[in-house]
Amino acid sequence: MEQHIDGHDEQHDEQGPGRRTVVITGASDGIGAAAARELSARGHEVVVVGRSAGKTEAVAGPLGARHFTADFARLDDVRRLAADLRGAVPRIDVLVNNAGGIFDRREVTTDGHEQTWQVNHLAPFLLTHLLLEGPLAGGSAVLNTSSVAARIGRLSQQRLVDDRRWSPQRAYGDTKLANILFTRGLARRYGEDGLAAAAFHPGGVATNFASGTSTPLRFLYDTRLGRRIMRTPEQGAETLVWLADGTAGRDWRSGGYYEKQKPARTNPRAADDALADALWERSAELVGLGPAAAR
Repeated sequence: MEQHIDGHDEQHDEQGPGRRTVVITGASDGIGAAAARELSARGHEVVVVGRSAGKTEAVAGPLGARHFTADFARLDDVRRLAADLRGAVPRIDVLVNNAGGIFDRREVTTDGHEQTWQVNHLAPFLLTHLLLEGPLAGGSAVLNTSSVAARIGRLSQQRLVDDRRWSPQRAYGDTKLANILFTRGLARRYGEDGLAAAAFHPGGVATNFASGTSTPLRFLYDTRLGRRIMRTPEQGAETLVWLADGTAGRDWRSGGYYEKQKPARTNPRAADDALADALWERSAELVGLGPAAAR
């Protein structure tokens, strides 16, 4: 992505890195859990969000961290999570939208959306919006876990939600492209308010990702050979930690996409502002947000 939009960073510049409150979704395992441990070790207050109550508590307990559960396949869970966070966390310095997955069967959620689309894009889109009028404020940052798979995304203004030719890889690639377009939209719409945003690719990480599917990725993530050539969760979390621990405008540029702590190339469609706007408006409509979300 060639164009980047900087937010107002005066508040972060005055405070310096300091102690931040970092909310991480998808933090009960993998890079989310690794990032939670590292950021906590660096002195930040981490709030752990996961789908499994037991796994989420197992990560949060040793850190002395607050924790919440939500299933992103249910938008009512996302709304409840947002309400819980607004009540418990007066300010969120960094929101990390890390929860996501790839699914080998096309399934429709109780909300009427294809599961990959809802879990990977609509749920974090809704959660972020529900926090914008509360704990997310000037000087805050939103970080979205994307993927190199965004390069195979085929979203267009004419085909934003169209899974007639559905496949696990295509659905996943579309949502990872959507993550970057959402990042760009946040930076453009809220940069003047001091909100910064970035997306990143963690690399191929040896986690449980895709292990429950029959997709070709399973044979990479779920075999000894595959895990031997992949990055550890701690290595995969390095760019996330760098973004969360850094400052937009000084260490990284708002609206950008990063890999290995550097700006990275991705799908040319990610730089299409008209596509980002169309995706924003359609997503707001799908999750039932009012006209204010079309800002």
